[in-house]
Amino acid sequence: MITPKNPVSRRKFLSTSVALGAAGLAAPAIAQSIDPYTGQPLQGTGGGATPDAGMVQYDSNQDSRRNISSFRMQDWQPYFSDLKNGAILVDLTSRALHFWSEDQTVYKLFPTSVPVSSDLTRTGRTEIIKKVKGPTWSPTPEMKKRNPEWPDFVPAGPDNPLGTHALWLSWQYYRIHGTHDTRKIGRKSSNGCIGLYNEHIQQMYDLTKIGTQVLLI
Repeated sequence: MITPKNPVSRRKFLSTSVALGAAGLAAPAIAQSIDPYTGQPLQGTGGGATPDAGMVQYDSNQDSRRNISSFRMQDWQPYFSDLKNGAILVDLTSRALHFWSEDQTVYKLFPTSVPVSSDLTRTGRTEIIKKVKGPTWSPTPEMKKRNPEWPDFVPAGPDNPLGTHALWLSWQYYRIHGTHDTRKIGRKSSNGCIGLYNEHIQQMYDLTKIGTQVLLI
């Protein structure tokens, strides 16, 4: 583990703000905190101003309500020419992940978190290149530049922003991963990655393989 120049404990890193709600009404300075990476307002509990690490980020110009009612079974054929290695479709509008197995015997539909702003959103075709159980987390070079006090490394465990499992995509730094902060699911609340409930990412970890197709629309 690399020690940061301005060391902070893992617990302090993930606990830099207090809960809102009634307490938040009496603490406008916290409610108006800005994520230094996205420039978006930070709201929520028990997290630091870091991508996918506890704080729920809201785009004030968008409706951040959960869109479970808009989920519907999708036909894979408009999006994929075949289902070789299985296929994942992430619909950023409905905030849902669809999965089809190669033999078409398995279909899954899960609610997701999606990027908080358009400049952090990437769409198009990619694939799974790595699968990790108990992922660790490190800030990207750009994050570290902006926030040198952030730890260089967060080990696997309940404080890790990637949850229990993660699927590495061929796009650098992009992941489909779990989260220990269930408030983020169904919301615009990430800095680029796609988040799932831990029980759902575990299923995806078991169902997918290296080379599973992924399309974000």
